Amino acid sequence: MSFGRPPGFSMSTVLPPDRGSFPLDHEGECKQVMTEYMRCMKENRQDNGKCRHLSRRYLECRMEKGLMEKDEMKNLGFQGNEEPASVKAAQAAAQASAASSGSYSSQTP
Repeated sequence: MSFGRPPGFSMSTVLPPDRGSFPLDHEGECKQVMTEYMRCMKENRQDNGKCRHLSRRYLECRMEKGLMEKDEMKNLGFQGNEEPASVKAAQAAAQASAASSGSYSSQTP
């Protein structure tokens, strides 16, 4: 007779996470990046591919603050630069703008 569970239900073994446990961010040291990631997910209908660059930044923040063990990003599923094209384009435009305004200011009239 089985008390508290359906008949035929077998007990399963609970396995620890692959990378072990890590402390929660009680101090909010990486909260800003986490908030940006959550906003990105909401704006992109939970398509994490479009927010992957923020996921990477969040993990980097956690490693920098000692909230998780340091590891190479390729071991965490990141192959290269995860910045989406829109972010790369915005950065390139900002650099071009800064370079062009800097070159004009260095010239004498």
